[in-house]
Amino acid sequence: MIQVSNVVTSCGGVVIYRNKVLLLYKNQSGRYVGWVLPKGNQELMESTAEAALREVKEESGVTAHITKYLGSTEYSFKSADELLSKTVHWYLMGASSYYCKPQAEEFFADAGFYKRHEAEHLLKFHDEKQIMRKAFAEYDKKTTKIRREQAQ
Repeated sequence: MIQVSNVVTSCGGVVIYRNKVLLLYKNQSGRYVGWVLPKGNQELMESTAEAALREVKEESGVTAHITKYLGSTEYSFKSADELLSKTVHWYLMGASSYYCKPQAEEFFADAGFYKRHEAEHLLKFHDEKQIMRKAFAEYDKKTTKIRREQAQ
């Protein structure tokens, strides 16, 4: 039986701008290839919200703002010599433009805003697809409410 030896907390954002979601493409020397949502480890003395905003900015260059806490996802993975358990706290975020620049130091080769049906096919991880769907449901509720208010 493998024991979990370390618990890691990460925070990330589902950044939606004009009905498109921010995705990052990671390629670490060919070892890991795939489209992901921006996320990363929470630092000491940092709230989950602060960590999520910082990670989005660092990994994508996007200055985002938080709209709502979406919840968390959990998974385990094996690093070089131990099994890690990770909890990721997710936030729905907005942006003010499509500008983004992938962080090469973290092996991000590309970044962009994609339509939801494109993101469904591009995202590598099932849990990230689920949190993206939840984010779009919240985004749709907010946009519908704004449209109703404008129509009155």
